[in-house]
Amino acid sequence: MSKVPSLILNNGVSMPQLGFGVWQVPDDEAASAVGTALEAGYRSVDTAAVYENERGTGQAIASSGIPREELFVTTKLWNSEQGHDSTLRAFDASLERLGLDYVDLYLVHWPVPALDAYVDTYKAFEKILADGRARAIGVSNFLPEHLERLIDATSVVPAVNQIELHPQLAQADSRAFHARHEIATEAWSPLGQGKGLLEVPAVAAIARKHGRSPAQVVLRWHLQLGNVVIPKSVTPSRIRENIDVFDFELDAEDMAAFAALDEGKRLGPDPAEFDVR
Repeated sequence: MSKVPSLILNNGVSMPQLGFGVWQVPDDEAASAVGTALEAGYRSVDTAAVYENERGTGQAIASSGIPREELFVTTKLWNSEQGHDSTLRAFDASLERLGLDYVDLYLVHWPVPALDAYVDTYKAFEKILADGRARAIGVSNFLPEHLERLIDATSVVPAVNQIELHPQLAQADSRAFHARHEIATEAWSPLGQGKGLLEVPAVAAIARKHGRSPAQVVLRWHLQLGNVVIPKSVTPSRIRENIDVFDFELDAEDMAAFAALDEGKRLGPDPAEFDVR
């Protein structure tokens, strides 16, 4: 059995607090990486149509021998497919590639405000939810202003907003908005994409203090904030290391040291402006 604790989403669905991300994992490597993760105890897998690895992810799920109801599978709609009818077609295609009858969570990948289609898109998500083909629906990279509009114009509050979040971009405003609306905060690039976060002296010091790796203490920070987190790796030892974070705790001094690292610095695009389709 997996040792990962779960959160209860705003519609009552249970979601593991730590999952396995497959962004930038080639399709021909996804089956092996996801298979390793499932063997290590992960039960949540996060993919997306634009990652082009839904087939490999689905192959790993099919060959794992793990009952489907014990797994939590997330995929996402790409920007070029936004719009009501195109969303329904894209969802069918994702299910086919994954080899699944349903997903546990379906996300609008980006708001793309210049396209102005995310409300119509989300209404198609509501149909997918009502039809039982997704157990929960949500969004990714939405700012509070996008969420406000979506909540006002539709009938289902997103269960999750998956956003760039790490100690150097702690996203306090978004997390507070999510908390007010019972939206789970899920962190992508939780370890800062290997761009220096894990070498920061304060992070290294906390890691030494607990006899852990820098990645493990950063993941622990996320968990103690209440974030859902989806670290990615194709290295088996790191895949196993990243899930081994449930037998120690950071103290108030550690959490304060992490809080001091917040620079509001994005590694990825600004959701207010991102318009790649």
